[in-house]
Amino acid sequence: MSTNSPVGPVTFNVLGEPLLICGCEPKTGWYRNGFCETDPSDRGQHSICCVMTEAFLRYSKALGNDLSTPVPAFQFPGLQPGDHWCVCAPRWKQAYDDGVAPLVRLEATEDTALSVVSLEQLKQHAHQSIG
Repeated sequence: MSTNSPVGPVTFNVLGEPLLICGCEPKTGWYRNGFCETDPSDRGQHSICCVMTEAFLRYSKALGNDLSTPVPAFQFPGLQPGDHWCVCAPRWKQAYDDGVAPLVRLEATEDTALSVVSLEQLKQHAHQSIG
């Protein structure tokens, strides 16, 4: 549960439960706090916690958002398949429509994503946690 986030004491996921952390290596999220939390200033709506795939990384790069190349000036190591990252809801929906959407961690996906994609679409790509 995110209790010290900039957007309030509790942010909820698409399942109606407290939002869980998405990823910390590298730090992800609009606030770079590991959570896929957004606010109105986040025009990209970085709300969907995804597990990166080679196909999605290639797709994103082809559309002008290179997530795999390191950018040392911003302490960004570049993403690898398997990394967790907060993806913009409209970009995820575009990838979904094009058949290359990465898997989604529902428990770490902010409920605001439901303004762009349906819970059913997200569930179709749900990452199954082990354990």
